[in-house]
Order: sequence, then structure tokens, then C-alpha cells
Amino acid sequence: MVDDVPTLTDDDQRALREWLRTTGLGSQASDVEPLTGGSQNIVVRLRVDGRPMVLRRPPLHPRPTSDKTMLREIAVLQTLAGTGVPHPAFIAGCDDLDVLGVVFYLMEEVDGFNPGNEMAPAYADDPVLRHDVGPAYAASLAQLGNVAWQGSPLAALRRPGSFLARQVPQFLGLLQSYRHDRYDPDSLVGVPELAAWLEDNRPDDGEPGVMHGDAHLNNVLLHRERPEVAAFIDWEMCTIGEPLLDLGWLLVCWPAEPNTIDAGSRLAALGGLASRTELVEAYVAAGGRRTAQLNWFKALACFKLGIVIEGTWSRYLAGQASLEAGQRLHASAESLIEFGSRVTTGDDPFL
Repeated sequence: MVDDVPTLTDDDQRALREWLRTTGLGSQASDVEPLTGGSQNIVVRLRVDGRPMVLRRPPLHPRPTSDKTMLREIAVLQTLAGTGVPHPAFIAGCDDLDVLGVVFYLMEEVDGFNPGNEMAPAYADDPVLRHDVGPAYAASLAQLGNVAWQGSPLAALRRPGSFLARQVPQFLGLLQSYRHDRYDPDSLVGVPELAAWLEDNRPDDGEPGVMHGDAHLNNVLLHRERPEVAAFIDWEMCTIGEPLLDLGWLLVCWPAEPNTIDAGSRLAALGGLASRTELVEAYVAAGGRRTAQLNWFKALACFKLGIVIEGTWSRYLAGQASLEAGQRLHASAESLIEFGSRVTTGDDPFL
């Protein structure tokens, strides 16, 4: 058992067993063990009549959108069934709030490791594996963006109008939502200038595709013996939009200099990872979107990610987050806005 990691209470487990019996999935849930990682949701490993599964549900104190997020993740896994995109196979979901009080779902356990908090011996021993897994990740992103989503459970995520035109106003609004007596959103220097450049240079929308929305090394499981993605995980930001933003996001978050968010830290510490240029080449070779406007998407990734993580600084100033997390993420947010601004001037730090 992992200490201090939220899991299922005894009452939850009793309710789950009754639901399993009612749905015909099984009669016993045993060996319940919380899984650690970057997710704010509760993820537990368990066995249902001896069959290994993983249950995912919102946090102990759900956000207003938590149940909607779970339904989104269910739709993702249902849509990806039968495709070549690596993902955990969906087993069953429950939107009856009388069971656990929140929406939850069960999926197959994937044999893989998260390079942010674990390291497989094969990768530690072989620099070729460490190098080749990056291009494999980029190729899997290209595959994801080409999934046929029309008529699938994910189709409901497709909003009318321009996906790209929504991005800057939406995230400027998010930044303003952090405002309180001790935090002024205008203190994040460079945001207005970067926002103006993004608006003035916005490309036309391409063919809509499936986006992961938070593509970096902490949000995958890697095969233990081969340089491949075993599964994309943490799908809460998935949407139908412009898949090239996933590539821009991956490049911005890739653990090379500049290392913006320290993703995949256990893997990166060993060295020998592929360059960002190699990731782009692998993405294109795998049938990904045209990359002529990639700089715009890298700048947008910096803009969005910087604003997202700045929220922790605002919460710290309101007494709702730790000083360490607030200062660390505020510094990262400032750096991301600076890096995005450099991309706009041709001084691209992500080459």
C-alpha cells in the first residue's frame, strides 16, 4: 500500500462490489492499491474475480467539472478501441452517482512504466532505447491525430466554429479568473504581447482531429523492453481540435534544454534522449500534420501551459497551495511566456 495516496474507502469498496455484481462484471474486488503519478484524480489497481483492472475516479473533493471529465475520458477510450493508438482498454463505466458519488470507470491494466517516477532496467542499460522512445512517442501522436472520430463517442466534443480562434481568449479569461486581492494577472509579464502575436499570426484551422491535450512524458506508460508507448494516459484534456498543438506541446515539454516542466525526469536523468528535431521528423514520417506553421503552435503551447500553471501561484497567494509549489510553478510560467515570446521573434529555444 502506498502511504498518503487517496484510495477507495471500505464503504466505496462495498458499493463497488455491489455494482460489479449488479452489472455482471464480477462478485469480488480485492487487492485494492492506489497508483501514484501526476494525476489529481484517484487511480487504483484492483482485481475483479482475480482479473487485474484499474479504476479511475475524481479526487476526494471533486471539482464542478469532474464528472464531465470522467465521461470525456470514457468517450476517448471507447473511441480508441480497435485503433492502433496505444491506450488502456475500456471495460465499463458508471454514471450512477448513488454508487460512489461520482462518475468512475474501469480499464485494463497496462504493463508499462511512467518515466516520470519509475525506470525500467532495460532503459537504464541501453541508450538506444532511451533515444528511440522519443521518435516513437511522436509517431504515436501522429497516429492519434488521424483517428476517425466522426460518429464516435468523441464526436460530442467537436464545437462549432474555429478551434484556434478560441484559444487565446479562453486562456486570457482563465488568467483573469485567478485575480484576487493578493494576485494581479497583469504581473505575468509578456502575456499581452504574446497574445497579440498569436492573434495576428493565427493560421487557418486544419482538419479537426483527436488531441490528447497534455502530451508529455509524464502522461504515458512506456513498454518495459521496447522503445514504444504502451499507453497514453491522463486524458482529461482531450478534445477535438488541431492535433499539431499536441506536437508543439510535446516539443515545449520535452526534457532537453530548456527543460520547462521536468517531464519524464527519471528517463531524462539518464541522458541520450532524441532531439526535438528528431521528434518532428518522426511525427512527419508517421503521417502527422504539415508542420509549416509549427512555430505558432509552439508559441501557443507556451502561452497556454504558462497560464495553466500560473494558477498555483495565485492559489499560494490565497493560502491554498504551498510556497514551494507556488514559487516553482510561477518561475516556470514566467519562463514559458518568455520562451513563447522568443519563438515569435525567430529566437526559437526549442530547436
